[in-house]
Amino acid sequence: MKKTKILFVCLGNICRSPLAEAIFKHKIKEKGLENRLVVHSCGTANYHVGDTPDPRTIKNALKNGVAIDHLGRQLSNKDLESYDFIIAMDKSNHANILKLENAKDHSHKIKLMRSFDLNQAGDEVPDPYYGDESGFQHVFDVLSHSVDSFIHFLEKEHLKP
Repeated sequence: MKKTKILFVCLGNICRSPLAEAIFKHKIKEKGLENRLVVHSCGTANYHVGDTPDPRTIKNALKNGVAIDHLGRQLSNKDLESYDFIIAMDKSNHANILKLENAKDHSHKIKLMRSFDLNQAGDEVPDPYYGDESGFQHVFDVLSHSVDSFIHFLEKEHLKP
Protein backbone atom coordinates (compact mmCIF):
# COMPACT_ATOMS: atom_id res chain seq x y z
CA MET A 1 0.00 0.00 0.00
CA LYS A 2 1.38 3.42 -1.01
CA LYS A 3 1.76 5.78 1.91
CA THR A 4 0.52 9.36 1.62
CA LYS A 5 3.46 11.73 2.22
CA ILE A 6 2.94 15.08 3.93
CA LEU A 7 5.42 17.92 4.43
CA PHE A 8 4.68 20.84 6.76
CA VAL A 9 6.58 24.05 5.93
CA CYS A 10 7.32 27.28 7.78
CA LEU A 11 10.22 29.75 7.57
CA GLY A 12 12.95 28.41 9.88
CA ASN A 13 11.60 24.96 10.76
CA ILE A 14 11.96 25.47 14.52
CA CYS A 15 8.47 26.57 15.65
CA ARG A 16 5.34 25.99 13.58
CA SER A 17 6.22 23.24 11.10
CA PRO A 18 7.97 20.87 13.54
CA LEU A 19 5.06 21.40 15.93
CA ALA A 20 2.57 20.61 13.15
CA GLU A 21 4.59 17.49 12.32
CA ALA A 22 4.63 16.37 15.97
CA ILE A 23 0.92 17.03 16.52
CA PHE A 24 0.06 15.23 13.28
CA LYS A 25 2.19 12.19 14.22
CA HIS A 26 0.62 12.12 17.69
CA LYS A 27 -2.92 12.24 16.32
CA ILE A 28 -2.44 9.68 13.54
CA LYS A 29 -0.88 7.29 16.04
CA GLU A 30 -3.97 7.65 18.25
CA LYS A 31 -6.14 6.83 15.21
CA GLY A 32 -3.97 3.89 14.11
CA LEU A 33 -3.10 5.59 10.82
CA GLU A 34 0.66 5.89 11.25
CA ASN A 35 1.33 2.99 8.85
CA ARG A 36 -0.55 4.82 6.05
CA LEU A 37 1.10 8.22 6.30
CA VAL A 38 4.62 9.66 6.23
CA VAL A 39 5.09 13.13 7.70
CA HIS A 40 8.04 15.51 7.94
CA SER A 41 8.63 19.25 8.16
CA CYS A 42 11.09 21.79 6.82
CA GLY A 43 11.66 25.51 6.36
CA THR A 44 11.88 27.70 3.30
CA ALA A 45 14.97 29.40 4.76
CA ASN A 46 18.25 27.80 5.81
CA TYR A 47 18.57 29.58 9.17
CA HIS A 48 18.28 26.51 11.40
CA VAL A 49 19.42 23.52 9.32
CA GLY A 50 20.42 20.74 11.72
CA ASP A 51 19.01 22.52 14.79
CA THR A 52 16.43 21.16 17.20
CA PRO A 53 13.15 23.09 17.47
CA ASP A 54 12.97 26.26 19.55
CA PRO A 55 13.05 25.31 23.27
CA ARG A 56 9.73 27.13 23.78
CA THR A 57 8.13 24.97 21.09
CA ILE A 58 9.43 21.80 22.72
CA LYS A 59 8.29 22.94 26.16
CA ASN A 60 4.82 23.85 24.91
CA ALA A 61 4.39 20.59 23.00
CA LEU A 62 5.38 18.54 26.05
CA LYS A 63 2.99 20.60 28.22
CA ASN A 64 0.26 19.47 25.79
CA GLY A 65 1.34 15.82 25.79
CA VAL A 66 3.13 15.85 22.41
CA ALA A 67 6.79 14.89 21.95
CA ILE A 68 8.94 16.44 19.21
CA ASP A 69 11.84 14.55 17.63
CA HIS A 70 13.14 16.73 14.81
CA LEU A 71 16.17 18.44 13.29
CA GLY A 72 15.64 21.44 11.03
CA ARG A 73 16.13 21.21 7.30
CA GLN A 74 15.45 23.38 4.26
CA LEU A 75 12.85 22.76 1.57
CA SER A 76 14.23 21.55 -1.77
CA ASN A 77 12.95 21.10 -5.33
CA LYS A 78 13.04 17.34 -4.75
CA ASP A 79 10.50 17.69 -1.90
CA LEU A 80 7.90 18.92 -4.36
CA GLU A 81 8.25 15.69 -6.31
CA SER A 82 8.45 13.41 -3.26
CA TYR A 83 5.46 14.59 -1.20
CA ASP A 84 1.74 14.32 -1.88
CA PHE A 85 0.91 17.39 0.22
CA ILE A 86 3.14 20.38 0.98
CA ILE A 87 1.42 22.37 3.71
CA ALA A 88 2.58 25.96 4.34
CA MET A 89 1.93 27.68 7.64
CA ASP A 90 1.39 31.14 6.11
CA LYS A 91 0.99 33.00 2.83
CA SER A 92 4.60 34.21 2.77
CA ASN A 93 5.99 30.68 2.94
CA HIS A 94 3.33 29.49 0.50
CA ALA A 95 4.62 32.13 -1.95
CA ASN A 96 8.23 31.06 -1.28
CA ILE A 97 7.35 27.43 -2.07
CA LEU A 98 5.73 28.53 -5.32
CA LYS A 99 9.00 30.26 -6.32
CA LEU A 100 10.87 26.95 -6.49
CA GLU A 101 11.97 25.92 -9.95
CA ASN A 102 9.50 23.07 -10.42
CA ALA A 103 6.62 24.45 -8.32
CA LYS A 104 4.35 25.06 -11.30
CA ASP A 105 4.22 21.30 -11.93
CA HIS A 106 3.22 20.62 -8.32
CA SER A 107 1.07 23.63 -7.40
CA HIS A 108 -2.01 21.40 -6.93
CA LYS A 109 -0.44 19.85 -3.81
CA ILE A 110 0.85 23.08 -2.21
CA LYS A 111 -1.72 24.22 0.35
CA LEU A 112 -2.09 26.51 3.35
CA MET A 113 -2.47 24.72 6.70
CA ARG A 114 -5.63 26.58 7.59
CA SER A 115 -7.25 25.94 4.21
CA PHE A 116 -8.44 22.65 5.73
CA ASP A 117 -10.02 24.47 8.67
CA LEU A 118 -13.46 25.36 7.33
CA ASN A 119 -14.09 27.80 10.20
CA GLN A 120 -10.89 29.73 9.58
CA ALA A 121 -10.10 29.06 5.90
CA GLY A 122 -7.78 31.74 4.56
CA ASP A 123 -6.25 32.49 7.94
CA GLU A 124 -2.61 31.81 8.68
CA VAL A 125 -0.79 30.03 11.48
CA PRO A 126 0.90 32.95 13.26
CA ASP A 127 4.63 32.85 13.92
CA PRO A 128 5.18 32.76 17.72
CA TYR A 129 8.96 33.31 17.54
CA TYR A 130 9.00 36.91 18.79
CA GLY A 131 6.22 36.47 21.33
CA ASP A 132 5.75 34.94 24.76
CA GLU A 133 4.40 31.61 26.05
CA SER A 134 0.80 32.56 25.25
CA GLY A 135 1.72 32.84 21.57
CA PHE A 136 3.15 29.33 21.55
CA GLN A 137 0.00 27.98 23.20
CA HIS A 138 -2.15 29.81 20.67
CA VAL A 139 -0.14 28.25 17.82
CA PHE A 140 -0.49 24.82 19.44
CA ASP A 141 -4.28 25.27 19.64
CA VAL A 142 -4.53 26.53 16.03
CA LEU A 143 -2.38 23.66 14.75
CA SER A 144 -4.20 21.03 16.79
CA HIS A 145 -7.55 22.12 15.36
CA SER A 146 -6.18 22.49 11.81
CA VAL A 147 -4.49 19.09 11.97
CA ASP A 148 -7.80 17.53 13.06
CA SER A 149 -9.46 19.06 10.01
CA PHE A 150 -6.63 17.93 7.72
CA ILE A 151 -6.77 14.36 9.05
CA HIS A 152 -10.54 14.35 8.56
CA PHE A 153 -9.98 15.49 4.95
CA LEU A 154 -7.38 12.75 4.41
CA GLU A 155 -9.64 10.06 5.88
CA LYS A 156 -12.52 11.16 3.67
CA GLU A 157 -10.59 11.78 0.43
CA HIS A 158 -7.31 9.82 0.49
CA LEU A 159 -7.34 7.04 3.08
CA LYS A 160 -10.44 5.15 2.12
CA PRO A 161 -10.03 1.38 2.63
